Amino acid sequence: MIIDDEETMRALVKTFLLQEGYSVIEASNGIDALTLIKNKEPDLLLVDVMMPYMDGFSFASELKKNHNIPLIFLSARGEEWDKVQGLKLGGDDYIVKPFHPGELLARIESVLRRTRQLPTSHDRVTVGPLVLDALAYKASINNKALSLTLKEFEMLSILAKNNGTVFTREQLLESVWGNIYSGTGRTVDTHIKTLRLKLKEHSYLIQTVWGVGYKFEV
Repeated sequence: MIIDDEETMRALVKTFLLQEGYSVIEASNGIDALTLIKNKEPDLLLVDVMMPYMDGFSFASELKKNHNIPLIFLSARGEEWDKVQGLKLGGDDYIVKPFHPGELLARIESVLRRTRQLPTSHDRVTVGPLVLDALAYKASINNKALSLTLKEFEMLSILAKNNGTVFTREQLLESVWGNIYSGTGRTVDTHIKTLRLKLKEHSYLIQTVWGVGYKFEV
């Protein structure tokens, strides 16, 4: 699904994706998109940030309350703060306009590869008080559900499933967002901070290894 208030942009992206074999549906704003998604859940969303009625960031916040659909932000706003904000809201990637169609295709394929990996029974694991269920993308501590974004769940899974292993910021960035994302270690720090807040009294499970990175340790 392409969600953009600029008809020309929607037409250009749609034409290119149709040529690549994708099925495409459109929405000109976030409110209409949320309605459409209830009837037909897309595999991936391409979301403009600056839209009337509901901007892309507000749309993402509403979307993540009920759906775990992969999302790529498309925006003319290329400041680092905007990218970090988009990723904090559950975005899987952030592409700055104007972009080359080939770059868009590569990023779409990368996100779909990561999000379409089918979990197995081994992906339901218990690490101390934490239970991770990759089949449902749910996490709980002492039977209390944690409200996590997709990226937060992925990062927590990587750390917890490798209990005691230290990961650098660069390793976490590549593992969660892929090697085509040009973000910084600050993105990882932001997600770790949010995870700790959601873990509350169990925040100690995610430990900082000064000068290196982070680890999960029971």
